[in-house]
Amino acid sequence: MPESVALHCTDGFTLAAQLWRPAGAERGAVIISCATGVLSRYYARYASFLTEHGFTALTYDFRGIGGSRPQRLRDMRMRWRDWGEYDFDAAVRYMRERDPHGLLVAVGHSAGGFMPGFAEAASEVDRYLNVAGQFAYWRDYAAERRLGMYAKWHLFMPAVTRLAGYFPGRRFGWLEDLPAGVALEWSRRGARMEDSYPPDEHELLFSRFAAIRAPILAVSTSDDEFATPAAMRRGLGYFRNSPRQLVQLNPRALGFERIGHFGLFHDRHRNGFWRETLEWIAEGRNPWLADAVIEAGAAPNSDAAIPFGAPSGYKPGP
Repeated sequence: MPESVALHCTDGFTLAAQLWRPAGAERGAVIISCATGVLSRYYARYASFLTEHGFTALTYDFRGIGGSRPQRLRDMRMRWRDWGEYDFDAAVRYMRERDPHGLLVAVGHSAGGFMPGFAEAASEVDRYLNVAGQFAYWRDYAAERRLGMYAKWHLFMPAVTRLAGYFPGRRFGWLEDLPAGVALEWSRRGARMEDSYPPDEHELLFSRFAAIRAPILAVSTSDDEFATPAAMRRGLGYFRNSPRQLVQLNPRALGFERIGHFGLFHDRHRNGFWRETLEWIAEGRNPWLADAVIEAGAAPNSDAAIPFGAPSGYKPGP
């Protein structure tokens, strides 16, 4: 059973978290970051699996979600970006305080795979496993579902949020309730992440992403309507100083008719995908055939309609 712990963010907010310890010697530690509107308990079985293989795991609820939800969600003032700048940052600092020099790997699902770029402490992580990580620009959604998803997430969700003062996702059976700032920032997402923030914040944003130099393995499935190859490349483009590998898995090749955006963390993948992730976590070895390899300092190859540029004057670090 996990131990309940508290993560103290630099802005004074406290997050609910769970520390999962192996029975024997520890091989390293893993931080697991949630998708938007998903409870940390969804990843409990994967965390338990990691402990069976000698890793300590940390699961935590982003602010506004689950155990980190305030009494009145309507009163919560925050940005989507705060989940990285403060929450992921607090997770890294906590794990580094308990073991300053041991192996530390971050596993992020969906938005949880993009959030590290906002965190000052993210450079303390040794490598990243990004599962379906992207930041929800609607033109990247799967073509056959794009219009319906646009209506759902970019028209209906913000309209309801403005009326209710938060997004009551549980009432619709879609996801957890979301703070208004998260729902509205998601719904307004443009092709360039920096367009969501004031120009005077761009230098800090890009310096945070540029400070991450650890290797990133980004994995999605071919039936994921959110994390399409275009969406994955767009998100990876901001981690310019990391060596990046992009992998798209075919559900049928894994023995499943469908996996989708959330399926890889279901325990039916314990003896397949989960076991294969151990190669990357423990040794930094990609167990799959990479569809794209992006060197540090390079931008992903992309269609000209998909911008990966930084603000004028920005240069990646050496």
